[in-house]
Amino acid sequence: MKVLMLNGSPRPQGNTFTALSEMEKVFQAEGMETELVHVGNRDIRGCVACGGCAKLGRCAFDDIVNELAPKFEACDGLVVGSPVYFASANATLVALMTRLFYSTPFSKSMKVGAAVVAARRGGLSATFDELNKFFTISGMPVASSQYWNSVHGRVPGEAAQDAEGMQTMRTLARNMTFLMRSIELGREKYGLPEKEEPQRTNFIR
Repeated sequence: MKVLMLNGSPRPQGNTFTALSEMEKVFQAEGMETELVHVGNRDIRGCVACGGCAKLGRCAFDDIVNELAPKFEACDGLVVGSPVYFASANATLVALMTRLFYSTPFSKSMKVGAAVVAARRGGLSATFDELNKFFTISGMPVASSQYWNSVHGRVPGEAAQDAEGMQTMRTLARNMTFLMRSIELGREKYGLPEKEEPQRTNFIR
């Protein structure tokens, strides 16, 4: 089984990386195939609502979003990590996620999602909620841990001293592994849940 991990911090070895690396150790010990991609330092523009993806089957801006699309399609689980900026995720990561989720035509249903956030002190819960919304609008089960998926640290690597945070990351990885395996077994025995044709309405009719 495959887990795609996105590091949304501009710092390649910062506290977001520390948290994701702690998860990656567990995934690999459990026999999961992992790929950790550093995206937070890339030049990624936001969606401009051009509608090009509906015609092309990919984003009209040919950058890392289109590079990640086949990796996202092939994975069983997606972990997205971000530092906290003004109680929000890194804008570069949000731009990537918006375009990646919107421009890809394949179903994300039953891929397992997990958000991980890192901060010196506050804004973690708001950022955690922001990232989880990408999963929950896409039919993706969300993996949880023993606490909200967060670590604390100021200087790069300091999160390794957050004993509870590191334990939360390990528990999250184990729970996510169990959930991915359970979904795979359910898919083999029962198939995926039936899907209805989407009903697209607005607020007046």
